[in-house]
Amino acid sequence: MNWNELLQPDLILEASILNLTPDIVQQYELKGLVLDVDETLVPFNAADASSELQDWVKQMREVVSLWLVSNNISEVRIGNIARSLDLPYYLGAAKPSRRKIRAAVEQMNLPANQVGMVGDRLFTDVLAGNRLDMFTILVEPIVHTDVAMRSHPIRNFEVWISEILGATINPKKQRFTRINKD
Repeated sequence: MNWNELLQPDLILEASILNLTPDIVQQYELKGLVLDVDETLVPFNAADASSELQDWVKQMREVVSLWLVSNNISEVRIGNIARSLDLPYYLGAAKPSRRKIRAAVEQMNLPANQVGMVGDRLFTDVLAGNRLDMFTILVEPIVHTDVAMRSHPIRNFEVWISEILGATINPKKQRFTRINKD
């Protein structure tokens, strides 16, 4: 696999993970999701899951198996978030290392190509998922409401570097945008 393929998400969700619906997951015939935690599910400094995220997990649990895999090493914080969502988890994953993601997929008892790797970062989540032949989903980061600007310098740098390496950051499948519920 070349860098273009390794950094290319299968699906780009131009919104937070809360806009990933059971219909979208079923459209791609996914049976499981491995979820990044920091800025994918909760802001980096959040200690627990929002009620919206708890509702999302309940809805998704009806159609797919869910597992949390975080690079964060804080057992207190990641464990608290996982328990509030009633989800199994691994922490200290060192993504793009595949070890703990592979273990989560094995615990789901599913082939990797039926599991989506969902995260907000190209060089950790997408790279690791693609190295395992998973379906990769890039989402917009969730940040604390007290952050004045939605500036993501690390993510922007990753996009820039990936484009230099030949990735177009155009999804392999289809791009989904936020659905207004007016």
